[in-house]
Amino acid sequence: MKASTTIGFPHGVNTTAIKAAEARQAIVDGGEELDMVANISKVLSGDWGYVRDEIKAVIDIAHAAGAKVKVIFENCYLQDAHKIRLCEICGELRADWVKTSTGYGSGGATHADLILMRQHSPAHVQVKAAGGVRDLDALLAVRALGVSRCGATRSAGMLDEARRRLGLSAIKVGEAAAQPAEY
Repeated sequence: MKASTTIGFPHGVNTTAIKAAEARQAIVDGGEELDMVANISKVLSGDWGYVRDEIKAVIDIAHAAGAKVKVIFENCYLQDAHKIRLCEICGELRADWVKTSTGYGSGGATHADLILMRQHSPAHVQVKAAGGVRDLDALLAVRALGVSRCGATRSAGMLDEARRRLGLSAIKVGEAAAQPAEY
């Protein structure tokens, strides 16, 4: 597990200078992955120069320190054209992931959004689904769409179900660290 934190959370409206300062401090504090919220008001107003510069500032700081960046779009507020342009910008700037939501918006990951994000992001940019993936079948479905990571609050249940389907016993609380990984 990588040490991670959020930048510009939860609404993305912090100035670029504040997001850069948050990123620098996160790196000093040991952050290895930064989840940055894009400035949604700037996206909606079409101020793509500002959006690009802001994302670049955080990515440059993180990558210079060997850390990775997930750019959160908050898709529930955006039109497809916004999402596509964000994917293009993230690809140009070499973001490590594009991510669907913070969990604070009115919606999470949808299959349509995940398909769109995968289609419009270059292969070097991974896609993370956040919000709405609540069971193993949903996890497997988004994985089939090209999602490489998923933010979920029900991970333990998903893992238990995976172990059940594989014919493995459930891990009891406190045993996880003592058992070797099974592949």
